[in-house]
Amino acid sequence: MSNDPGADGYPMASILRWPAHDIAESWRRELPGVRTESIEIITPVWRVAKLLADDRRRTLAGLGVDPSTLDLLSVIRRAGPPYELTTREITRRTLVTPGAVSQRVARAERAGLVERAPSSASRRAVAVRLTDAGHHLVETTVRRLLEHEADLVGGLTPDERQALTGLLARLERTLAPEPG
Repeated sequence: MSNDPGADGYPMASILRWPAHDIAESWRRELPGVRTESIEIITPVWRVAKLLADDRRRTLAGLGVDPSTLDLLSVIRRAGPPYELTTREITRRTLVTPGAVSQRVARAERAGLVERAPSSASRRAVAVRLTDAGHHLVETTVRRLLEHEADLVGGLTPDERQALTGLLARLERTLAPEPG
């Protein structure tokens, strides 16, 4: 990803040049008394999320990997040996619907990346296990993706990354508190 927002004809290039502070000031002028404190937080977070999501899609396309397939393989790989999860657990960990998980598993199974088997956890449950090909694909892709994304945040110092990590985690907790 280029540091110059307009370098690749990116459609957000023109709005990226208009700082969120200016947007907030404009709304304070146009709608006096309206609370605008969120603009200087949410607008840059939304823009950064959009830029990173677009970059990840381009990077994965360049690696020849579908994002939903990588999501499936990654959640199984992160579970550790024997690299298998039930479809119910995959649904819980990926935050997608059971139907979407079923479609992802079917696609990955056709591609030879996972295999289904009866689960040892329950007679009715289905376990999804990485194949050797799936294991190789997820590890190769994740290594390359994480190296690339480390470069993207490389302009921040370690202290800045740590502070941002903490602030984003705190914001996420306020937006989606843990059930409890």
